Amino acid sequence: MQETRLDTARIRAARRIIDPVFLDTPLYRCEALEPVLGCTVSVKLETANPVRSFKARGTEVVASLLADKGSRAAVCASAGNLGQALAWSGRGRGLDVTVVASRFATRAKLDRIRALDAGLELVDGDHEMARERAAAIARYDGIRLVEDSLDIETCEGAATIGLELVDGPPSFDTVLIALGGGALATGVGHVVKEVAPGVEVICVQPLGAPAMTHSWRRRRVVTTDATDTIADGVAGRRPIPAVLHDLLLVADDAVLVQEGSIIAGMRMLLDHAGLVVEPSAALGIAAILEDRDRFAGRHVVTIVCGSNVDLDAYHRWVGTAAGHRP
Repeated sequence: MQETRLDTARIRAARRIIDPVFLDTPLYRCEALEPVLGCTVSVKLETANPVRSFKARGTEVVASLLADKGSRAAVCASAGNLGQALAWSGRGRGLDVTVVASRFATRAKLDRIRALDAGLELVDGDHEMARERAAAIARYDGIRLVEDSLDIETCEGAATIGLELVDGPPSFDTVLIALGGGALATGVGHVVKEVAPGVEVICVQPLGAPAMTHSWRRRRVVTTDATDTIADGVAGRRPIPAVLHDLLLVADDAVLVQEGSIIAGMRMLLDHAGLVVEPSAALGIAAILEDRDRFAGRHVVTIVCGSNVDLDAYHRWVGTAAGHRP
């Protein structure tokens, strides 16, 4: 079997670098979800931490390495969660962090980036335009460009979630992972396939942002001209070739789900698990809702990857879903 860019020894070493506040997150069976979903469901909760997403697992590794090398500044493009995480990790290590984001990004995420003392530059375009601007800043200022999913530290930090999932013989047979740039999917997928190869790794992406899924299916990079989804955290248009290579080695399947299913999944996590989540975190539940027969009788783990959501929008979404529960 071909090897990914990831290294399990480095992933284990990352656990010694990452602030413990981000580690050993809850993993528990959520029986209240099971009657309506028709399968055994466990959730891996990556929201009960200072940045309310899994992203700091990776930025802790990045910021630690930068500080060790004497670097004093870094820049990244972000839909919101990576920016918060890099700001948090950088602040604790004396790094000057600049985040470039779309002016149309979730306001709650932008406000939190500012609150964490990072510089914030907004562009009048989508995340891909923010990536281009962040790269230009890095070149002009001569500082480190942190590229989510391309930088191996972001993948290997996320991969520590996989270590926690397979710590001991896993009782589950399927893991559902939100798919955007690919750091979470390739990281967790690498560990699961190395330690528990019988577990099926299924990536889930919105139908309105399908670039990585189309790329996985066609085994080559496929770009799209636009995205149309409420799941802003996974709304990329241009997959990174090296990340796609890794994904092809660790993912058993990649599926697309509709916006209505994402909203229904958010509502179910609120009603049955007491969890307020952002749309990307409901992708796993959405996948089960759209294909109950596939998952019937199985034990599925879904990674609840973030809870940074605009509350006004959230109330509109779950209010709509309330009248259309599965």
